[in-house]
Amino acid sequence: MKAMILAAGRGERMRPLTDTLPKPLLKVKGKELIVYHIEKLALAGFSEVIINLGHLGFKIKEALGDGSQFGIKINYSDEQIEGVLESAGGIKKALPLLGDEPFLVVNGDVFTNYEFDANKELKEKLAHLILVPNPPHNASGDFALNVSAV
Repeated sequence: MKAMILAAGRGERMRPLTDTLPKPLLKVKGKELIVYHIEKLALAGFSEVIINLGHLGFKIKEALGDGSQFGIKINYSDEQIEGVLESAGGIKKALPLLGDEPFLVVNGDVFTNYEFDANKELKEKLAHLILVPNPPHNASGDFALNVSAV
């Protein structure tokens, strides 16, 4: 199973740190946020990760390479020429790399203890979303789910 890590964003709320470093490369406890995801995905049985590149994306590619140091294959979907595609646009651009099978998508700039599972049977579902309550500093959030519409 493949996974996609969304890593193209500008990271406005983390400025000035993100003026010179993509947000997924910011360190937490001495390790880049994106590396936590890659390591967990490899351990969970994912064979390939697609990472979209945007703001300072060349630094992500330089830091992670082809993924061999993590025991996983990394491919890149470069959005640096098109400009900001947002999450859905980034996923759409990466579809040729993702293929026709179900895939996992995770934001590269978050820290989570969620257990990824490449063997989870998702073929019968359109989507499986993991959401958390919005924090007080961003009460309207970046994404929302209207439960009454489901």
